[in-house]
Amino acid sequence: MHFPVPALQPSALSNGTLFLILPFSHSYSHSSTSSHPSALSIGATRSMLPRVHVTGGVRFDGTLPLNDDVLDYELVFEHCVTRTLPPALTLEEALHKFKDALEILKLSPPTSSTGFLRFQVIVPPSPKALSWFCCQPESSAVFPLIFVSKNMDNPTCKSLYVNGSHGVFGIGAAVSFVHSSRGNKSLIKRYISTDSANIVAYGFMDINLDNDSVSMNHEDGCFSFFIPQIELDEMQSVSILTMTLAWDNFSLSNFGKALHLLEVSLNQVICHVWSPSGAGNSKCVRAALRNLSLIEDRSIPRVYMNTVALGGRESVSDIMELKESPSSSQFFARLSATLTVSNNMFDQATEFSHSLNESANINAVWASLLVEECARLGLTYFCVAPGSRSSPLAVAAASHPLVTCISCFDERSLAFHAVGYGRGCHIPAVVITSSGTAVSNLFPAVVESSQDFVPLILLTADRPPELLDCGANQAIDQVNHFGSFVRFFFNLPAPTDRIPAKIVLTTLDSAVHRATSSPCGPVHINCPFREPLESSPLRWLSSCLKGLDFWMTNSDPFTKYIHMQLSHTCINASGEMIEVLNLIQRAKNGLLLFGAIHSEDEMWAALLLAKHLQWPVVADILSGLRLRKLLSSFSEIERNFIFVDNLDHALLSDYVKDWLKIDVVIQMGSRITSKRICQILEECAPLSYIMVDKHPFRHDPSHIVTHRIQTTIFYFVGCLLKATVPHSRSMWITSLQLLSKMVEWQIQFQITAESSLTEPYVAHVMSEALSPESALFLDIPIALMRVTANRGASGIDGLLSTAIGFAVGCNKKVFCVIGDISLLHDTNGLAILNQRILRKPMTILVVNNHGGAIFSVLPLADKVEHSIMHQYFYTSHNISIRDLCLAHSIKHLHVKTKAELEEALYVAQHEKMDCLVEIESSIDANANFHSILKKNAFQTAQDTIRFLSVPFNRDSIKDEFCFHKIQKIQCSKYRFALSAPSTSASVGDSCKEFYREGFILSLILEDGSVGFGEVAPLEIHKENLVDAEYQLRFLIHVMKQVDISNFLSLLKGSFSYWIWNELGILPSSIFPSVRCGLEMAILNAIADSKGSNLLDILNPSTNVNRKCEKPSEVPICALLDSNKSAAEVANIASALVKEGFSAIKLKVARGRDPVQDATVIQEIRKKVGCQIIIRVDANRNWTYEEAMKFGSLAKDCNLQYIEEPVQDEDDILKFCEESGLPVALDETIDEIQENPLKKLLKFTRPGIVAVVIKPSVVGGFENAGLIAQWAHQHGKMAVVSSAFESTPSVAHGLGTYRWLKEDITLDPLLIGRNPRSGLVEASVENASRLLQNFQVDQNVICNIIAEEKVCRYQLNVEHNNLSCAFEVCETGLKTNDNILVFLHGFLGNGEDWITIMKTFSESARCISIDLPGHGRSVLHGVECAAKEPQLSLEIVGDILYKVIHHVAPAKVTLVGYSMGGRIALYAALRFSSKIKGAVLISASPGLKDKLARKIRAAKDDSRARSVIAHGLQLFLSSCLRSHPHFNRIFASRLQHNDVQNLAQMLSGLSIGRHLPLWEDLLNCKVPLLIIHGEKDTKFKKISQAMMNTLCSDLRSNPEKRNYTHEVVEIPNCGHAAHLENPLPVIAALKQFITKL
Repeated sequence: MHFPVPALQPSALSNGTLFLILPFSHSYSHSSTSSHPSALSIGATRSMLPRVHVTGGVRFDGTLPLNDDVLDYELVFEHCVTRTLPPALTLEEALHKFKDALEILKLSPPTSSTGFLRFQVIVPPSPKALSWFCCQPESSAVFPLIFVSKNMDNPTCKSLYVNGSHGVFGIGAAVSFVHSSRGNKSLIKRYISTDSANIVAYGFMDINLDNDSVSMNHEDGCFSFFIPQIELDEMQSVSILTMTLAWDNFSLSNFGKALHLLEVSLNQVICHVWSPSGAGNSKCVRAALRNLSLIEDRSIPRVYMNTVALGGRESVSDIMELKESPSSSQFFARLSATLTVSNNMFDQATEFSHSLNESANINAVWASLLVEECARLGLTYFCVAPGSRSSPLAVAAASHPLVTCISCFDERSLAFHAVGYGRGCHIPAVVITSSGTAVSNLFPAVVESSQDFVPLILLTADRPPELLDCGANQAIDQVNHFGSFVRFFFNLPAPTDRIPAKIVLTTLDSAVHRATSSPCGPVHINCPFREPLESSPLRWLSSCLKGLDFWMTNSDPFTKYIHMQLSHTCINASGEMIEVLNLIQRAKNGLLLFGAIHSEDEMWAALLLAKHLQWPVVADILSGLRLRKLLSSFSEIERNFIFVDNLDHALLSDYVKDWLKIDVVIQMGSRITSKRICQILEECAPLSYIMVDKHPFRHDPSHIVTHRIQTTIFYFVGCLLKATVPHSRSMWITSLQLLSKMVEWQIQFQITAESSLTEPYVAHVMSEALSPESALFLDIPIALMRVTANRGASGIDGLLSTAIGFAVGCNKKVFCVIGDISLLHDTNGLAILNQRILRKPMTILVVNNHGGAIFSVLPLADKVEHSIMHQYFYTSHNISIRDLCLAHSIKHLHVKTKAELEEALYVAQHEKMDCLVEIESSIDANANFHSILKKNAFQTAQDTIRFLSVPFNRDSIKDEFCFHKIQKIQCSKYRFALSAPSTSASVGDSCKEFYREGFILSLILEDGSVGFGEVAPLEIHKENLVDAEYQLRFLIHVMKQVDISNFLSLLKGSFSYWIWNELGILPSSIFPSVRCGLEMAILNAIADSKGSNLLDILNPSTNVNRKCEKPSEVPICALLDSNKSAAEVANIASALVKEGFSAIKLKVARGRDPVQDATVIQEIRKKVGCQIIIRVDANRNWTYEEAMKFGSLAKDCNLQYIEEPVQDEDDILKFCEESGLPVALDETIDEIQENPLKKLLKFTRPGIVAVVIKPSVVGGFENAGLIAQWAHQHGKMAVVSSAFESTPSVAHGLGTYRWLKEDITLDPLLIGRNPRSGLVEASVENASRLLQNFQVDQNVICNIIAEEKVCRYQLNVEHNNLSCAFEVCETGLKTNDNILVFLHGFLGNGEDWITIMKTFSESARCISIDLPGHGRSVLHGVECAAKEPQLSLEIVGDILYKVIHHVAPAKVTLVGYSMGGRIALYAALRFSSKIKGAVLISASPGLKDKLARKIRAAKDDSRARSVIAHGLQLFLSSCLRSHPHFNRIFASRLQHNDVQNLAQMLSGLSIGRHLPLWEDLLNCKVPLLIIHGEKDTKFKKISQAMMNTLCSDLRSNPEKRNYTHEVVEIPNCGHAAHLENPLPVIAALKQFITKL
């Protein structure tokens, strides 16, 4: 097929107008290494390099300005097709995935003459780009090579070594963009277009490269950019490896050559791949820089990173804008074998050998050698404690250009700071101390480092041997001072020129090797020094440097320790490993247990294993996987993984312990924090327990490990990923996950519902505040990216100092949560915090409960006197943390409430300085709340496991997961008589007959079980009966054949989860009355399938003892209106009491003076006495002054409560305080269906005594149960009331049953006087029996909503030379003159509209059409080879008009989405005589700007070619990926019979190919409804602009004011509003067509 932009002809090359000779041109050898005298020729190599490939790739104009000048050119866009491969375990594996992809491409090469392909794969996230760059050989076969740092905060060479740097590594040039003020001007401009990937080009501004990349010159306005062939882009939570292949068969870069050059680059990086050794990274970096003999030229200050086609932009508007694109001042680019440029990559230091020879004395020589060798080994972070004896070491470290030093007067804090640094980057810090007890102060940190495998180097100064054991000052025995806690100890001799200085280097090399090899840990080198300790000259013999000549001329360590590492994957497993694999494959109840995982890459491997095995995962606090929501690389992590985060709390229940039978455990990482989990694993023994860690230590306190595998997590996971593991979702796994979810819900409820600021709430808020750019350091045991703590010895020593070191090492914004005692134990850490060296700002949260609160939750607290606990355990104090911060110049924030904490965290996150947030807490309150949490978690675990233990009726369920399939759902509309109008109704005096209307839902399961629910909104609902009917019609069709689970009866978020994941509907979009009826029907159906009843499944009795807890009778409250005189109302009340009512609710504020209402209350109280409960309901009808007047008169009437006296919520609270009357919430509850707990926080005060809950108004049983539990927790009454529903609702806690003259059933619920109690009550047993045997009285049914049939047929239409067979879907009566015609978007089809069509089929005839090229429609007569597209908006509009004329003789209303919306708008403007109205969903009238149209047309031509060349799958957008039905939607987008004409539609109907319709809007004679999604910012602006245009015409033309135009924003959705949030779209559409 051929489009307006022609395929590139060979002649285009010959005239030199299309492709230029590029700076990065293809060359197979270099014959010259000379450079121009005026050029910036930097770092030239001294030898010829054979077979060097300086790849330039295909030339694009990409970043050139697209302005009106381009209108004179022909624009060509190459569409980028991105293929995403599965995530890789390692970088090496990802490269082999690329190699396999290229082999497949060779076997099936693309047919297109030009192309732009990108392959991408997600790889482990740790920084490795710089190391990979430096690993490339000096005699590289490929150029250019580039590293660009992402450190934008004043980067220096030191930052590369201290905490690494995220950045980009690229090799080769797949595509080049060049612009010079000189040279030929091409008549064709080529750009890259993309719909998904953000493609970044790297290069220089104001630089002109010569054609051979040998030299560059400064030239204003020039630039040179390229897109690498292989690129590693490191972000905070993920790294993306990309391979780009671009070709043009009409240039030098044809497909064969481009593929060959890409293979050359790929083979090189595979052979020179990054080594995963932490300290080795820095060694590699420094050696590479030194070997290249690089001399930086600061005249090239930045590398620019221009995003190509981001957000639809193919170009910048001018060169100045290009200069404003992101850039980095830290980079290293090898542009060719003779041209290398860099900035901020290393310091211009004097040659080390020169400075060494000038050392004043032998002490300085040895100290300099130690420090230099540390730097060569990658150890550049030194923690220096002040002292005289260590001064040679301190001066040498402070003088070294690559070393970063930090100091502190407290050696203990300093050592813990070094431990934190080692935790953060896995590279040891070097601690320098003086002699004596200064060394002893390091001991706690050494123990922590040893126990938790953190590398650490200790250089301790010492007295020489002659000063030991003779009483010399500060002289103690420092030999083996730390005993077995260090991995290596060496006592150096005192410096002397009689001993070869090589001993210093080899000793240090050996020590660092031991510190960084498994098991990692601390090493100690004791360094005696004789005086002089300062730089006083003292002659020394240079002969001691013999053998160091070669070492001093390079930058490598003296001794290189080489670790022979096996491949990351296990190809031939050993016999023992085969045994382990067999155990895993045979496991029935396997469990993955993730302990302390120390690196992000290990977390990555653990997640890949979890996905592969599909086992339940228990992640320890320190595994980092509790904050997995921050891992953007696994966006669907909760769907693809089975995390059991709350097993620890669930194990409070003995029932859970007895039920949990585990047969195989795989533990990765040592140390499990949870004591209960360790205990249950011990109790499950004997079981197969596989523990994987790279260190050799036992770490098996329960003595249950059966298979101890000493290897890296990578190697182990690599073995298992190669093995086939059976996947079967067992009932055990489902139950375990459900158990965890229920406990989690309960814990979150308790934390959120508690009004005071609690320590668990701190953890909750912290998890919300964290981002992928942050990390968490813990002191207090919060069950919660990267998390770490001092768990080696689990002490509280040096926690703050460790956290600060961790922030330096991990190079993230660290949040540290610490207790007050821990802070006081390490206040000298504040001195380190204040130095702020090479790290990002920290936020430190200090939970200050003025003592050691941990003891309050231990059994000890209940057995020891309170005073003893406070003095000897809590160590209570009143130390001012604010004053400590003030003394160290640290920003201090003090919080006492939830709101203050959230505000403080916001401030801390946006400050560019360290912040300490002091959180006021209480030991007793904290202990009490933890007790509440435990109690509720225990009870929830008990109830859930009992629920799971109840035997299900096996004949009634689909499978072992307790799923039922909905076979049919029917909706019947009823209407029956009332004896009086409802109290919320407004009726005239002439009205004598009153009716109640609503719907009965009948839900039928496959096994025949039936459930009934009622939907009957009243005036108090936000929806009316018609609104509810439309939603019910939609649900009837969308719910057929959907699974429901018995687990829904547990509530606690289960229904919300089911509504979204099974129905694809946002729970908040369902009307409250509809959701209540839906839940009721489902729960009754589940009860019927189990042979039970609604009450029993909501509150199951699993043992005889609990049956007595259920009430057998429910007392009824009488309802009374105050519209008569006081005496009359009092007499009625008295009569009600005599009938047996013990409570009366009186409606007040019905238009009378509040004094009269108070008089009525006083009269009733006199009449009925003090024993009867009186409630008052004002329905928010009083002003505050009126309410206070009533309150002053009724305060002695002993009211149980008054409901909603005033409108304003703040006035309600004020009324409570001022009047002293108890208040109940009613309408306030009705209005807070979303996030009710947060909104209820303000109503926790004692004056609010009750909440009145109407399930049909608050949105069903789940929401009602949540509000009731909140009320119970805060000691308030939960009063369940009705909204004048019929018998099925069974909610007559209020006496509205007296209003029912008729009922929905012939056997209504009997409510009457109980002869035993003498009170009017309803029997729970009778209500349960009624629901089990419920029968609808057909006499009150006035209409039945049945499932609508869809008629599908083909319609042939001829237009000029075109013939199209349209696929048409139709619902509704053909005789209905209200006709809706639905038009889908690009790649959609008529089936997209079926559920919405069925919703409207009662009120309209609904027709959907597969547009040409889409679905089953077939178009004939299109010449694919024609220069111009055969289809256009005008042609398709004309064809559509003929279709409409065939199917609908009357006017129609068009409903179109995106492309279909544009067609609908065109038809509405052109064929207004046939169009009644038009609904435009995410549609645009077009582009006003001529240049923008040209660009868009060229882009769509490119997309069309891509569709034909690569198919639809790679073209489809992933904008709906978060939708639970994404896979189904995606699959439907691939079902098209006519791809050639589909591409024609894309090109011909391009928004850039037709003239804009904006001016035509001024003459629009058809009402328009313009719909956009809340998150679709682009079309939100377009919609508003369209409305402004339409309104301007209405203002200037009074005769058009009868036309109705409207804009509706659909909440919580993006572009495809009708798919993402259909119910609000239906409501808007219903309202619109009603007005037509």
